[in-house]
Amino acid sequence: MQLRGTSLVLLVLYLLQTTHEQAPNTKPRKNAALKKAVVTLSMIEDIKKQIAHILEEVSLLKENQALHTVCLRGMKVYKKCFLLMAGQKSFHEAADDCILHGGTLSTPHNHDENDALYDYARTTLGEDHNIWVGVTDISVEGDWMDVSSKSANYTNWEMEITKQPDGGTKANCVALSGPSIGKWFDESCSLQKNYFCQFNIP
Repeated sequence: MQLRGTSLVLLVLYLLQTTHEQAPNTKPRKNAALKKAVVTLSMIEDIKKQIAHILEEVSLLKENQALHTVCLRGMKVYKKCFLLMAGQKSFHEAADDCILHGGTLSTPHNHDENDALYDYARTTLGEDHNIWVGVTDISVEGDWMDVSSKSANYTNWEMEITKQPDGGTKANCVALSGPSIGKWFDESCSLQKNYFCQFNIP
């Protein structure tokens, strides 16, 4: 009986020792499994970010391709291109239509761009053309702003014959004149004129 009791105590002690020895081994395994799970989740998040970045780049490439396609139909000048739009519209209708097509109403920012736009208009519309330019003083009389609401740093007013701008509050929009070889005139914004949209190319 005493031998049985001693054997039973030894068996319990043995089992306790074996359990105690295995317990530390079990924890690292659990920790390792948890670390693997965390790494896997982290990798999935990284992959999602990479996919989002790739999709964004593809979208930009498509946009650039569309712009280059537009420029094949229009005229490229440095980092922008001009495209003649169909029909005639008032200044504000023309500006809205350009925005709808992903561009802005053509706005030359220097002499070279103005000459290029004039030449393009002459070859597509003929010598006797007047086209809208994206410059207006509709907000403050005499304060000429481009369509992005920035002060127009470049202007090409007709100054030899009519001393433009001369229309006062009745003429708040700008037209580039073919007969005056690309000089600018202030005109009533409600007049119907041809227009070009401008697209910036990165």
